[in-house]
Amino acid sequence: METSELIKKVRRIEIKTRGLSQNIFAGEYHTAFKGRGMTFSEVREYQYGDDVRSIDWNVTARFNKPFIKVFEEERELTLILLIDISASRNFGTKVMYKKDLIAEVAATLAFSSLQNNDKVGVIMFSDKIEKFIPPQKGRKHVLHIIRELLDFEPQSSKTDIAMALQYFTNVIKKRSTAFLISDFICDNFEKALMIANRKHDIAALEISDPREDYMPNVGLVKFKDAETGERIWIDTSDKQTREMYNKRQLLRRNKNYESFTKAGVDHVNMTTDGDYVKALMKLFKMR
Repeated sequence: METSELIKKVRRIEIKTRGLSQNIFAGEYHTAFKGRGMTFSEVREYQYGDDVRSIDWNVTARFNKPFIKVFEEERELTLILLIDISASRNFGTKVMYKKDLIAEVAATLAFSSLQNNDKVGVIMFSDKIEKFIPPQKGRKHVLHIIRELLDFEPQSSKTDIAMALQYFTNVIKKRSTAFLISDFICDNFEKALMIANRKHDIAALEISDPREDYMPNVGLVKFKDAETGERIWIDTSDKQTREMYNKRQLLRRNKNYESFTKAGVDHVNMTTDGDYVKALMKLFKMR
């Protein structure tokens, strides 16, 4: 992508998604995700009804009357965006490509973290870790993330979600909030998702295009697998072929849903012709 074109696209996404994060998601984001824990605030005199387990015995002994430690929730979060940049994102038959939807959703979440004064980092993955952007604060950092999402070219076309989750678990030591953004056209990630969600707070954003779920009757068509490069001729006019395809896609989605449920991960689906604002609001209200 030419530099001038990239700058214009980054600016368009910033204007749209920053407005959404400020006007719509600011409060919902703040309340939907908890901080890392409790942090010490102050010491005050014991009052009737206080938890005796919070008594500060050193201060109590010094003043000969009971004092307790007061803690407050640590609101600052570390937000991690785990983004699938495999070749299947280069598909779209409606309003936008899946990769453009991913960029807008990720930018909206990044600007929401900016409004809440949180750090945000990114792990871009295919069947390997393509790029890791460590968590930082600030508008400049968020704009850097958006530029990478729009312009970064992965070395591989395939997908390995389990590998990305294992990397995330190993690299990010402190508990964080994470959004796993993918079309989830990948198997065997359930165990890795369970392990990662025990340490972190993960939400899954499933990106899809309506044409992926149903095969239309358009005669003999040559299909190409975006991730493997394999090509095959399919007679879409055959009713049985279409039904088998539709059934297979439904089974894949149901299997993914079961994996999210078993792992205790909140999940929403976002389509290239849908309203991702409503999907994000739905996710925030789940929590």
